[in-house]
Amino acid sequence: MTKYSFYVYLAVMAGVTYLIRMLPLVLVRRKIENRFLLSFLYYIPYAVLSVMTIPAIFYATEYRISAAIGFVTAMILSFFEQSLVKVAAFSCAATLAAELILRYVI
Repeated sequence: MTKYSFYVYLAVMAGVTYLIRMLPLVLVRRKIENRFLLSFLYYIPYAVLSVMTIPAIFYATEYRISAAIGFVTAMILSFFEQSLVKVAAFSCAATLAAELILRYVI
């Protein structure tokens, strides 16, 4: 990659990022009162985070079963409203234990 193409890519990326952040401020001048649209905008960050995180969980380990064990552990702990640190630590520990067991069993 040449220096010129790097600066072109950087300018395009900066422009797109700026447009994404600027357009809602310019186009929406009054308070949004539509309940459907408010509900939609409320759940967008959770949906995007889930779509980005869940596939990465299942492809991050050598065995998919160990990833599934860690995922289920995280889901159970989060269902019982445990802290984020506790959920992350226990799901990582469960995945590690499953990986070590599966490495010697399979």
